[in-house]
Amino acid sequence: MVLVVSRIAAQARAARQEIGVQTDNGDPSDTRWLFDTISTVIPRAALLVLLAALSACRSAPPDASLPAATLPNLSNMEAPVQQQILGQFETVTKLAREHAAPEVLAAAYGTLGSMLFAANRDDTAETAYLHAQALAPGDGRWPYYLGHVYMNRPDRPKAIAAFERTLQLSPGDVAALVWLGRVYLDDNQPAQADARYAQALAAQPGTVAALYGAGRAALAQHDYSRAVERFEQVLAADSRASIAHYPLALAYRGLGDTAKAEAHLRQQGKTEVGPPDPRMVELRNLLASSAAEEARGMRAAEGGDFKSAVEHFRKGVELAPDSVSLRFNLGRALSITGDATGAAAAFEEALRRVPRDTGARLALGELLARSGRFEESLTQYREAMAIDPNSADARFGYAGALVGLGRRKEALTSLTESVRLFPDQPRFAEALTRLRGGRL
Repeated sequence: MVLVVSRIAAQARAARQEIGVQTDNGDPSDTRWLFDTISTVIPRAALLVLLAALSACRSAPPDASLPAATLPNLSNMEAPVQQQILGQFETVTKLAREHAAPEVLAAAYGTLGSMLFAANRDDTAETAYLHAQALAPGDGRWPYYLGHVYMNRPDRPKAIAAFERTLQLSPGDVAALVWLGRVYLDDNQPAQADARYAQALAAQPGTVAALYGAGRAALAQHDYSRAVERFEQVLAADSRASIAHYPLALAYRGLGDTAKAEAHLRQQGKTEVGPPDPRMVELRNLLASSAAEEARGMRAAEGGDFKSAVEHFRKGVELAPDSVSLRFNLGRALSITGDATGAAAAFEEALRRVPRDTGARLALGELLARSGRFEESLTQYREAMAIDPNSADARFGYAGALVGLGRRKEALTSLTESVRLFPDQPRFAEALTRLRGGRL
């Protein structure tokens, strides 16, 4: 096989000397032509062996001061993603060879950078974005995306410089102001952050992410009254922004109001708040991958659009049939839309692949119980308890299924034991009281 591949590769190089893609040993080759030629001779599985070598390809840089744009190892990516990235790399190479107009080549480099960034290949994305920025210095997209690359790394000085450059090109850009404020906060510069959030709120009053950031900046400067005001505004505007409860509790504690501080500590969560960001939405929509579809589905679900969430999760399952996470999320979304049959099928498929997945068993048990299928529900909860004896949710569901079956004595025994095992969870004691009083 190695000899066959080597011979084909040599023939490809000899036949395509004029193509401007370079391998690490300096031989010219057209990555896509070689990929297509080899695919007609050897099975697709063998192509994965080649992808690591193909990923060493470099495009001829239009700016000699910058390193050549390169491809990372693509072999562990889904096939559609590999094809998209290879195709865009070929486009960049072709345009560079043909001396395309700077703005055209910049857009091609930028798209390549966004594909690589969406695929979590930040280093190679950075190089592509730098080429785009060098070719089109007046386009605010490229420093903006570079700011996100550096924020992820994290390289705060570079992130600050990139977002500041974006604002020079697009003053009043709310998304750039909010992200820049976050980087300044992370860099322990709350006054600078405060100024950026104030600019964002002046440009777009009521932006929840800017209110949240302004609250964090006020808290960092020990301005507890203003912090309380901002965090309360966040929760009034979006009650789902549970991440605001914890810093709000700290602000109330700073004011000496321990009762309110404790109340908000009990409500703390992890639901983030971000600014309206059409550029990042565009980036996330670039790749046809299961991970991208799952992320789109989660965003749709968080926004309450469960019909769209179902569509995205279904697309993700088509791309990655063995993904338990996708099937679980599909089941949840289908359940919320009222498709109990479809939801049960999704959970069962997840369990067929990973029988010890307690999340899918609990979800299926809950779904079956809501459908009045208590015997089947009891089986799922019993299996979940066998896998994880410390699962409070499994024990609570198990007791509920027993009640549904009319096996009240067994339910009493189960709940009594659970009260002992989980003294910090009042739901067991409450259910036990209702059951003894004949109200369950």
